[in-house]
Amino acid sequence: MTGPSWATLAMAELCQADPDFAGIEAAAGPLPWRSRPRGFGGLARTVLGQQISNHAADAIWRRFAALPGALEPRGLLLLDDVDFRSAGLSRPKVAHLRGLAQACLDGALRLDALSDMPDQVAIDHLSAQRGLGPWTAQVHLLFAEGRPDIFPYGDVALAASVQQLKGLPARPPPRALATLSEAWRPWRSLAARLLWHHWRHCTGRPAGEAD
Repeated sequence: MTGPSWATLAMAELCQADPDFAGIEAAAGPLPWRSRPRGFGGLARTVLGQQISNHAADAIWRRFAALPGALEPRGLLLLDDVDFRSAGLSRPKVAHLRGLAQACLDGALRLDALSDMPDQVAIDHLSAQRGLGPWTAQVHLLFAEGRPDIFPYGDVALAASVQQLKGLPARPPPRALATLSEAWRPWRSLAARLLWHHWRHCTGRPAGEAD
């Protein structure tokens, strides 16, 4: 595993708090430490991954990121529909990204100020934007902002991974998963990464950019 300076300590403390995590890397291999660009580019990557497979999202992202100016609000608003279609974006995704870009320029969405916000304040700020629910906010803060204690409790793959790892009779619903994750503070982001890694191994899926 490679990652930020806190990752090694986090791994030791997490495995001590919950020994079920200790065997994940032995079975699934070293945990790949994925990240996304900070700011608008990283948020766009998360939006592009909503409700589609990782494989499809990765392909669209590569084409989208190659569009001139696409990773900055002003540049994105200069792109036309033909540009977006060439990258494989649907009309709803285009409208969503344009709305987020305009919100950045208007000051309603303050991505540059996220680092000064506590976790829940940052989640609430992102979630207040149209089309950005808690899952999108949490995934952005985890992968783009690198926060150590974020857990996307509404993620289906995380619920399935917890069910398998702990031998539960059913997938825990979001509220129950959020309660379970309290035991993994202050390293819930690492717990989420390990659980995604475990689920990819269990399902035989190739490691994508992120789940």
